[in-house]
Amino acid sequence: MSEPDHSAEALEARWHQQLAEIPEQSWDALVASAGLPFYRWAWLEALERSGSIVPSQGWQACHLSLWREQQLIAVAPLYVKGHSYGEFVFDQSFAQLAGQLGLRYYPKLLGMSPLSPILGYRFFIVSSEDEGACTALMLRLIDRFCERNQLLSCNFLYVDPAWRPHAEAAGCSAWLNQQSLWSNPGYGSFEDYLASFNANQRRNIRRERKAVQQAGLQVSAIAAEAITPELLARMHGFYEDHCRRWGMWGSKYLTEEFFSLAEQLRQHLVLFSAHRHGEDPHQPIAMSLCVREGDHLWGRYWGSTVEIDNLHFEVCYYAPIEWAIAQGIRHYDPGAGGSHKRRRGFVARPHASLHRWYEPQFAGLIKRWLPLANAQQLEEVEAVNAELPFSGRQIPLAPEQGTIEG
Repeated sequence: MSEPDHSAEALEARWHQQLAEIPEQSWDALVASAGLPFYRWAWLEALERSGSIVPSQGWQACHLSLWREQQLIAVAPLYVKGHSYGEFVFDQSFAQLAGQLGLRYYPKLLGMSPLSPILGYRFFIVSSEDEGACTALMLRLIDRFCERNQLLSCNFLYVDPAWRPHAEAAGCSAWLNQQSLWSNPGYGSFEDYLASFNANQRRNIRRERKAVQQAGLQVSAIAAEAITPELLARMHGFYEDHCRRWGMWGSKYLTEEFFSLAEQLRQHLVLFSAHRHGEDPHQPIAMSLCVREGDHLWGRYWGSTVEIDNLHFEVCYYAPIEWAIAQGIRHYDPGAGGSHKRRRGFVARPHASLHRWYEPQFAGLIKRWLPLANAQQLEEVEAVNAELPFSGRQIPLAPEQGTIEG
């Protein structure tokens, strides 16, 4: 459906219940510079087409686009959500507050790459436009949509720090959470990485890796065109089995068809296959799936048919880090959760989500709470990093990382 916007001459706003309504080439022309495969048309459309992200699962696509004379100039990936699963930013306390006030918290409007806690959400705007003005316009359109449909909130998760000031200037409120990140300040080898730890943790990591070798296993990286449809089908089996083991906490969202459609994204994929020494890497007993673009690597899914001590650490952390160093990758985001990541070189970093609330009492209560909550989160990040097992407590950071403030 189309909605002419009278506040900006010659601009047209459109809402889309399917990404397929927007031409792939036009969408990718806007998002390509972000360097995030999770926002490319093929990734998001595969989630929708595979049945992983559909209304019956609590995800209704509701993307916003801006057009000038039939040229796409801006997009906002958006979803109407009937729950908070698959977000990894836990707003259940907001839902409880809404219930206490007699308000309906769900459905809500959400901006993120579904099921992917990946830093970088923003409105993707053509470089020739005024980013601040365009952001403010799109937020006004979103406000109008939420108010018309009686939605209590709009939430943007894992926000790109470069876009955050534009959204805050237009009235968004920031809520800090934390994530884990490995950065490579210039390691030449895995041994260089180990040298950053204190002596005790160096021994622990070597012992964990040796345990996997003594079990008769080795891990091989399989990337890009070497990834076959059969391997992706195996990866789905590992993913499904891993989720099943966790029962109701398994968070099984992706369908088998998504892994089949992922073949078109092979240039971004890396599989780490654990297999018997000397045997075919295409016959794994455990495997993890990572996503790569440029000098960034993201860990996403894993699974195993056997229970072997430390195999998870090898397939999901050590082998990807060793491969990342060899490939010149600077940053590795291993995914959400898991305090055990800290002991293996992943540093806690604050990240912001941005929010808009449409009921005055509800909004007022949360906004009064946010400054204290954000200060506590920054203190927690500092405390966590103070306990990291690095030599001399020197946290290895890539030069461009700097300090993230609340």
